[in-house]
Order: sequence, then C-alpha cells, then structure tokens
Amino acid sequence: MFLLFTVAGVAVELLHRPGPAPELDAGPYELVILEGCVIEPPSLSEDRQQVLLELAPGARARVTFQLKDGETPPSLRYGQRVEVEARVRRPRNFRNPGSFDYAAYLARRHTYWTASARSGATVKVVGEECGTAIWSGIYALRVAGLERLEQLFKNQPFETAISQALLIGDATRLEDAWKASWRQTGTYHALVISGLHVTVLAGFFLLLLRAVRMSELAALGLTALAAMLYALVTGANVPALRATAGFSLFVLARYFYRRRQLLNILAAVAVCFLLIDPRQLFEASFQLSFLAVAAIAALAAPLLEHRCSPLLHGLSQLADSDKDLHLPPEVSAFRVELRLIAETVSLYFRVRKLWALRATVLPAWVALHVVELFAVSACVQLGLALPMVVYFHRLSLSGLLANLIVVPVTTWLVPLGFVAIAGGGPAAALTGVLLRFVQMTVEWHASWEPNWRIPTPPVWLAAALALALVALPWVVRKGRAWRWSGLSGVALLLVALIVHPFPSQQESGVLELTAIDVGQGDGLLVSFPDRTLMLVDAGGLPSYGRQMRARLDIGEDVVSPYLWSRSIKRLDIVAMSHAQADHMGGLASIVRNFRPRELWVGGDPDPAAWPELDQAARMGGLRVVRLWRGDKRELGAARVEVLSPDGAAFNRDSNAQSLVMRITLGERSFLLTGDIERRTERELVEHGQLARVDVLKIAHHGSRTSTTEPFLDAARPAFAVISAGYQTSFRHPHEEVLRRLRERRVAVFRTDLDGLVTVRTDGRRVDVLPAWGQQQSWFPVSF
Repeated sequence: MFLLFTVAGVAVELLHRPGPAPELDAGPYELVILEGCVIEPPSLSEDRQQVLLELAPGARARVTFQLKDGETPPSLRYGQRVEVEARVRRPRNFRNPGSFDYAAYLARRHTYWTASARSGATVKVVGEECGTAIWSGIYALRVAGLERLEQLFKNQPFETAISQALLIGDATRLEDAWKASWRQTGTYHALVISGLHVTVLAGFFLLLLRAVRMSELAALGLTALAAMLYALVTGANVPALRATAGFSLFVLARYFYRRRQLLNILAAVAVCFLLIDPRQLFEASFQLSFLAVAAIAALAAPLLEHRCSPLLHGLSQLADSDKDLHLPPEVSAFRVELRLIAETVSLYFRVRKLWALRATVLPAWVALHVVELFAVSACVQLGLALPMVVYFHRLSLSGLLANLIVVPVTTWLVPLGFVAIAGGGPAAALTGVLLRFVQMTVEWHASWEPNWRIPTPPVWLAAALALALVALPWVVRKGRAWRWSGLSGVALLLVALIVHPFPSQQESGVLELTAIDVGQGDGLLVSFPDRTLMLVDAGGLPSYGRQMRARLDIGEDVVSPYLWSRSIKRLDIVAMSHAQADHMGGLASIVRNFRPRELWVGGDPDPAAWPELDQAARMGGLRVVRLWRGDKRELGAARVEVLSPDGAAFNRDSNAQSLVMRITLGERSFLLTGDIERRTERELVEHGQLARVDVLKIAHHGSRTSTTEPFLDAARPAFAVISAGYQTSFRHPHEEVLRRLRERRVAVFRTDLDGLVTVRTDGRRVDVLPAWGQQQSWFPVSF
C-alpha cells in the first residue's frame, strides 16, 4: 500500500510539475504593446483598474491602468481580445527570510508578468471574441450582481464595498482600515467568500425548494448545482469550492443511503483537490479552509454530540414526563429541572403552565445554541492557532466573542442580501443596517483586542503543537485522566506559542547592520553590542507625482515578517531619517507591531508630514527624540554620533533634513546617510565631520546627485551598501555612482541584486553576508 501511494504521488507530481516560465521579449523600462484575451472581469477601485490578459495559453499578465481623479476607466469585459500599451515586469519577491513567495503564488495561477499602463492609455479591441460561453454567462452574473449592489447603495461607499465583498467576493473596494478590524478580531472569514456563505445560501435555497413541495433528492440536486454556480460566480476560491464539493458528496451519500461522516467527506474533498493541483497543499487558504472544518469535525462535533445535542433534543415535548424514561439520566434530570422552573414561573406570575413551559424552553434553547457556537468558535481558533501565527503572526482573543454575534448576523445577511439584489426596497435598507451593525460590532471588539503580534515559533514548538492537536481528539476519548492530560499539554504549548519566551536572534558584543530588501526605499536594522535594537526607516512605496494609493504596506508586509523570523518581539528605537514615503511609509506599522520606546527624528520636522506615524507614536506612548548635529548616544560599547542635520542652518528640503549617523564600535564604524545630496555632503566635508568609515550606506539609493567624489575621498569606505528597488523607473543606482565606487575599489552590495545584506563587526573584524549574491555564497567577506 505504501508503495502504491508513493508511485501515485510521484505520478501526480510529474503530471503537475510546471515547465519553464514563458519569456517575453521586452526590457524592464520598455514600452510594449500587449495583445491578449481578457479572461476575467476587470476589477475597479477609485484610483486603478486591473485586468488579467492571457497572452498565450498558460501565459498571463496582470495589467494595471492608473486613473486620475474623474477619469473614466477603459470599457473592458470578459472575452474581448485587446491591445494595450504598457510597461511590463516580471513579479519579484522581496528577498528576505520570512518573505512571502509572491512570484510563485502568481505562477501557480499562470501569471508571469505585471504591467502598468499610463493614465489615458488607449485600449484597442482586435480580432474575434475569445473565451467560452459558459464563463461568459458566469461572469455576466458576477458583473450584474456587483452593479446591482452599487445601485442599491449609491453614494454609500462602505455599504457598497462590504456587500460586494460579502455577497460576490469582490474585495477591491474595501479600505485597509475596515479589513484591519476584521483581521484583528478573527472574523475576516465571515467577510470573504467562504464555506459559511455557500452553506447558508444552500440551506436557504433548499428551504425554498422544499417549501414548494419538491422531493428531497431533487431539491438536494438542484441546491448542489446552485452552490456550484455561486462558487464560480464569486471567484472559485478554495473555501467555496471545498464547501460545494462537500455538499455534493453529502447529496451523493444521501442518494445511496450511506451514512454521512464529516471527516470522511473532508478527506475525499481534500484528495480530489490535491489530485487536481497538489501545489495547493502549500497555500495558506487551502490549509486554513480544511483545518477549520477538520477542527469542527474532530473536536467540536464529538464534544457537542455528547453535551449540547442531547440537551437540545431533550427540550422537545417538555410537558411529557413519560418521555424522561427513554432518555439518558442527565437529560431526564435537565428536563425535570426545567419543569420545576416553569412551575415556579407559573405560580409566581400566575400564568398558564403551558406558557410558562414555553417561556422556559426559549432561553434554554438560545443558551444551548450560544454554547454550541462558542464551542465551535473555540475549536476552530484552537485548530487554526498554529497556521495563524506562522502565516499572519496574530492570534485573536476577541474572536471567541465577536464570532458569537458576527456569524449569526452574517448567516441572515447573506440570503437577505440576495433578496435585496432581486427586489431592493426594504430588504436593501435592512441589509445596510445589518452591515453597519456588524461593522460596529467588529470595531468594538477590535478596540479592546490586544495587538498580539507573535514571532515565528521554533520548529520544535510548531511540530509539538501540531502533533498534540492531531492526537487531542483521540486522547479526549480515552477517559477523564487522559482528557485532562491532553488538554493541559495543548494549553501549555499554546501558551508558549503566544508568549514566545525565546530570545531574539542577536549576537552579544557585536554591532550588526542589516539592509532589508524593501524595494525602492530604506529599511535598516541595527543590533548593538548590548542587544539594543534600532530600526532606521521601514521602506514604503515612492509617491513622487503619484496618485495611486499604495496597497502594500512595506512595514507590515515586508519588514515585520523579517523581524518576526528573527524572533524579535520588540524594538527599542525606531529612527526616521526623513519624511519621505519610501523611508517612513512603513514605520507606523512597525510602531504598532513592535512597541518601541523612542522615535528618533532628524531636526524638527513638521508632524503634519507624517500624520499616520505621529498618531501611532502618540497612541504607543513613544518619546520623540529630535536629534541635531553634535548629539551623541552611548549604547553599550557602541557610540552613535549625529552628523546632520545642522540646527544652525536647518534646511526644510526633505532630503537635506536626513538624519546622518555614524555608529562606532572599537576600530570600526558604519555611516548611515539617509537621502542626503551633494550640498549636505559638501557641508559635512567642509566642516570636518567625516572620518574614515568601514561601511557606508550609500545615500539616496545611489542617485547621481549623491555620493560625490569629495565625499567618498573623505569617508574612504571599504564596503558600500545600496538599498534600491529592482529595475525601477528611477534606475538606481546610477552608473556614475557605481563608477566612482569601482575607481576607489569599494566592495558594493546591493539589495536589488543581493537581497538582504548583513554587516557585522566585533570592533576589529568586519563580515559582510549577502543573502542572495551573484556568487550565491554565504561566506563572509572580511578584513
């Protein structure tokens, strides 16, 4: 049997192994004409439109049209063959430990390029229609649903965005602030299309069919088809397809009069999915979807089956005392207690005994269902604890309570929303009210939810917790002693996961500078000999003349995962070199995630230039330290000297405000320069501020306006680190700067080519370790 499964696994892997990535004859800065088939309805937000083009079978490009205020987006639909002029790039990952493999994620969806079309770009429809009639019909339903919701909630952006995400699966209009509260409270699963939505709609549709006296099997069959159609209309994501496949298997088992076992259905669905595409096993959505159902089936269902379900069954025909003889003793005792309560109510309030019985049954029924929902929520949270920490570094406490409200209300919202789409009127008004109520519920829970951001757990802890959770359903059935031992073991491992009592990956007595790959920006982690941690800048997306709102938070999505991968829970200091988006854009998230004590800023910048960071600093109680030329700090055996800005001649130009720091340990020193340009460099040389340094962080990402020859001659670095984006329109670093460095025999390391670059010194020896260098080497360059 083992040999059979091994051979089957190898066969599936060979069948699905991807071939070489397709090539496109276009340079990174070249404007090309793309011709392809629109294979999905375009997604539109306030500042951009995105469309997926299939240039050739299995070779797709995601094209983004940048929109100015009031600009009408190109009129596109599924099945059109179009030509568009755009600049094309291959997706590229941020090359840091802990980073998400975005390029592989897109490649699994056959998307190998991203393209950017300028505002006002002309789209030309060419050739015959492409696509299929089936998908044309499915996407027509999707577009019609989205447009109908936009009409129902006209001039109500919140209701429009939430209803489109909740009912149709289009989350492009959701604001980051709205999504943050749902993620923080563990209720985001109710906002995006999931198995819950499919199940609720299937139940509602089945109820309608049975109400018109359709036979059970026919109603189940039609409901399964309707569920499949809904899953396809909403984007065919894994949770929806999983729920649809599970329901279809349930119908099949019902047809053959087979006993339905949730775990068996889940296993069958998982095998089918993995046979179709085994690479889904490594995707977070697949794992979370199946683990949630597995937790319900293996933990919640047996618990409820032996606790709540018998009591709920005992509520029926409460007045019939003869029924007690045929029920388990605990259920009979429960019924007797309820009848005594009902009799007391009847005598005290002088009402009929039948009314008193009904008044007693209702709160008991509600209480038992609340307990059921709480138990299911707790089991799901327990089952998903490990992947939630590994993938998202968060674990929700308020989700246990928030889901008690959000899930039932969402259960009513989904069918009500589709009634509103069909008829509008009062249903639409009630839908809007419930949407606001759910959002207020989520935001209230988020207001007291502790912002637990948990570093990546050690491998041994993750393995131990996974094994403990797998064994828990078996252990709890072995008896009371085994049950409490198993629960105690899981609880201890869970506490260790949350508290994370493990030291950060630092080396005492060593000064470390790590240039994190943040694309076109700066993000520098400094570890001092006394283990003090400082982060200088946290990247951000450049916004020079740019109107598009960034959807990627470099601080949250790039810098934080790297810090968590090093077991870092807190920073001591964050420093903002200057108030430009590519340096300080991610710092607000860093402040929220790592709760530093101090915020260092150069000179006296206006907080209005960095409002989000200023607000995060105020909420976190940070002490803002304004530094000027001549300020010094001692951190262990290391010394930090501020060389700029100069308080006597403070320049309001943002680059000239850059905080310039020299960090010295023993005989070695690092110079951090922000985005200073030739004028500030000349002032540093003329004032005698510069001395020989061993490692120079090249200013302004290698722009030709910085790193002048007199500056290099004064600093005389042995190593240079350049933080720049890969093949960006800025074309940093400039060839002239690289020439100056080559002429002075400076060893250059670049984040755009080498990825994350780490420099360490003990005060005498200097080691430079690029994560991905041209030599593909981890051996240190030393002197």
